[in-house]
Amino acid sequence: MTNKEIFPPNRALLSAVEKICKIYEPYAKSAETDLLFIQAMKEIIRWHQEKSTFYRQLLRDSNFDINTWDGDLTKIPSIPAEFFKYHAVKSVSDDNVHINLTSSGTSGQKSQMFFDEWSLGSAQKMVDLIYDYFGWITPNSKANYLLYTYQTEPDSKLGTAFTDNYLTKYAPVNRAEYCLKFTGKGTHDFDVFGAMRTLQEYEIQGLPVRIFGFPSFFYFTLQRMKDLKYPKLKLSPESLVFLGGGWKGYANQEIKKSELYALAEDQLGIPNSRLRDGFGSVEHCIPYIECANHHFHAPIYSKIIIRNLKTLEPVGYEQPGFIQFISPYITSAPAHSVTMGDLGKLHTGESCGCGLNTDWFEVLGRAGISKNKSCAVAAAELLKDFV
Repeated sequence: MTNKEIFPPNRALLSAVEKICKIYEPYAKSAETDLLFIQAMKEIIRWHQEKSTFYRQLLRDSNFDINTWDGDLTKIPSIPAEFFKYHAVKSVSDDNVHINLTSSGTSGQKSQMFFDEWSLGSAQKMVDLIYDYFGWITPNSKANYLLYTYQTEPDSKLGTAFTDNYLTKYAPVNRAEYCLKFTGKGTHDFDVFGAMRTLQEYEIQGLPVRIFGFPSFFYFTLQRMKDLKYPKLKLSPESLVFLGGGWKGYANQEIKKSELYALAEDQLGIPNSRLRDGFGSVEHCIPYIECANHHFHAPIYSKIIIRNLKTLEPVGYEQPGFIQFISPYITSAPAHSVTMGDLGKLHTGESCGCGLNTDWFEVLGRAGISKNKSCAVAAAELLKDFV
């Protein structure tokens, strides 16, 4: 858990932002939390309007007046995530930038996001609270790790590698192995046989195994084990698979999550309840983690809107469109309302049946085709010799 107490850069101006980001029950939605969310959004919009010339002009161009805003979240101007691939915008001084992270891997356009200590720390605290909610924090139980992400370079600022390394803190590391090995020449190689060998060694050791990273590499490892008729493994039932990054770039190779989970259960013996996926991005760091029914519920720190593909008008539940994420947590850059290139549908919390009452969304895929490459696209290039 993140024990250090953190505060927004101006507690007087951002009191509602601080309050909602520090609620310890991540899915405890209520009329009170909904009202607090609106208050926090008013504060964060005013904050960026004051601190960012770019955002101030965006509000003017959008005819959006925070002083007369009625609290309708659909009226808040949204910035396409793609914008951050070409523009570095900040609402804090360079001296207050704690870290900047990029979204791309070995090639492609890079989103560069700047985080002050509050923005990074509050997002990490949300991960802490959600992991705690699901019972995945085990400080007294060591784990072996298999990371389907890039082996970090000494000064790496890659968002996915940063996230996966951060996640190793929830159970003490006995041993950690990367599957995307750094070559020393600025590139990475996918070590599929090393991954298989590591899994065999982990079975012998008997400790819980935590597997993080891209689902495509995880799938390819399992499929190669099956093709080569490797003996099926029986990893500790306390093992945990937490995937993220998507199949971008290899969408035509993607299998259903239910099939991937079934393959993992069969090849590794990890129970379905310990197989989860996560959704997030460097442009929007709120953690969306699958519930027991494998649905992405929004924590109370964020709201989700689906936008029509042609008109960008908001649509209701069960309708496909662009996914827009809204959250007041970020003070370092005007990324509090971001529309992704991902397509999705929004569903009511009650329709899930897992017991959470916050809305959940499903990801339908990426819109269109682009020469721009995300982190997962760059990673997928490493698979070209294996698929």
